[in-house]
Amino acid sequence: MRNYRFILMYDGTRYKGFEHQPSTDMTIQGKLENVLERLTGEKVEVIGAGRTDAGVHAKAMVVNARLETSLSERELRDYMNRYLPEDICVKEAVIASERFHSRYNALGKTYRYTCYIGDTKPVFDRKYVYILDREPSLEQMRRAAAILTGEHDFAAFCSNPKMKKSTVRKLDRIDIEKKGAYLYFTYHGTGFLQHMVRILTGTLLEVGFSEREPEEMETLLAGKKRALAGPTAPAQGLCLMQVDYS
Repeated sequence: MRNYRFILMYDGTRYKGFEHQPSTDMTIQGKLENVLERLTGEKVEVIGAGRTDAGVHAKAMVVNARLETSLSERELRDYMNRYLPEDICVKEAVIASERFHSRYNALGKTYRYTCYIGDTKPVFDRKYVYILDREPSLEQMRRAAAILTGEHDFAAFCSNPKMKKSTVRKLDRIDIEKKGAYLYFTYHGTGFLQHMVRILTGTLLEVGFSEREPEEMETLLAGKKRALAGPTAPAQGLCLMQVDYS
């Protein structure tokens, strides 16, 4: 039995997130395991680098699974793509080291949140952007982002009130840029809390709309209460772009 590493991309619109849910089979993990069990005739556990929320997309999610197969790496990739739904694609399948673990070995992740600020409807991108009715101030949001960058307790930006583990995380970078009718928030960090990126985005947009001052980010971090931060931005604008390994 070998340990395989897979790189996936998926449109999360139809799914209830990456991780198994007891009430539905519409999860990315569930679809992957179903295909691998069809191949091997045995139950296969797929381990993901992260747990994207319902409606969130990925361009490079990394997962690993142990299985017995005579297929080559390319044949395995093609087999999975043949039987997976059209909105899930295996970009790469390779034999990994025995000790490789997609979640525990991950050193960092990059997420991108996309907003649309154009004058007309983004017909073909509507499932992948958050449509804004006005343009926020980049300068103000960048000032706020500079305060949020670094290692902090991000409890105010976590939607799980029962979180028992540490809520301290390190955000290496928050880049905010405008390209034409699109506004991009790019986050890179060692790890993220539940809904953290979406809450950060919702809060930064409030700053951009002059609904709060950039300096309030210090108060939010110190307060450590979810109620102090801004709204959770809609899921469809978020995409996992990359997972880092050594």
